[in-house]
Amino acid sequence: MRRYLAVGLDCYLCLVSVGILARPYVDRSDSAEAAGLLLGPALVFSFLNHVVLTALTGAGAGKLIMGIRVVGLPDAGRPGPWPLLLRWLYGLCWLPLQPWYGLRSLLSGPDVLPRTALWNGGNGELRADPLGLRQVRRSDLAAHRTATVAARAHR
Repeated sequence: MRRYLAVGLDCYLCLVSVGILARPYVDRSDSAEAAGLLLGPALVFSFLNHVVLTALTGAGAGKLIMGIRVVGLPDAGRPGPWPLLLRWLYGLCWLPLQPWYGLRSLLSGPDVLPRTALWNGGNGELRADPLGLRQVRRSDLAAHRTATVAARAHR
């Protein structure tokens, strides 16, 4: 539930920021220009939040508010900008196609869509994220790091 609330907060913050910035210009333009004035800054804010802020702090704005961090596996460390960029681009391409996949699955029957190599973990299980990144609670990450340090001290 935290992840969904974090996504909702991200969308809300992005739309409010874009609306505040574009409001003076949208009133004076036609609908095509208005769409561009809204879409361009929305993409920029989305990139800054999901790639730049996550690379710097380990989470975007919504995740920071909800106490969630994005980590890379297997070391549970902060992911670099390249996996974050690919994850952001994949999200931009994947999300708009979900109605099509749902309709196609509904019309063709269950299990029609093949699992892509990007979502397949190699041994048949479906991964939660295409690039091996996970979203974890900040408190769980702190407990994991404490346990890892304690395990190293016992060696």
